Amino acid sequence: MTVKEFEILFRKLYLPLGMYALRIVGDADDAEDVVQETFIRAWEAVRDGKEVADFKSYIYMCVRNECISHLRSRKETVGVEQMPETIDEAIDTSERDARIWSAIDRLPQRCREVFLLSKRDGLSQEEIASELGISVKTVKNQMTKAYAELRGALSMRHKPFFLPFL
Repeated sequence: MTVKEFEILFRKLYLPLGMYALRIVGDADDAEDVVQETFIRAWEAVRDGKEVADFKSYIYMCVRNECISHLRSRKETVGVEQMPETIDEAIDTSERDARIWSAIDRLPQRCREVFLLSKRDGLSQEEIASELGISVKTVKNQMTKAYAELRGALSMRHKPFFLPFL
């Protein structure tokens, strides 16, 4: 594998792997550390001649193992409920989550802000309106716009989705 091929895989898999690690370790900073460390180790292995037939499955398994090691180092038990049943399920879920967050990041600023206050933070429309100094009708309009844009961005390539807030 060339440096360029590895870089392409890194860019493609970094966010989905981060979402996967986050589900296991429960902390965004720890998940990012795990994924970065895993990519460093994977690159060193590939550079040293390790043959990897299916890099995607390989790197997911490496992240899983690194997450387990990370939790053990913190003296936390690794619960079965935190681990995906299969690597394919983990890949599908983390890729879906990455697509969702990428689509949310592409929303216009105010629309994204209203959407996240509602879905991530659980605020009512009235609370959002009060916090942002806008009308409830504006909140409703922004939510409608967010749903429409997310539905369009995510349903073009995939089955209908739901938002797994988090």
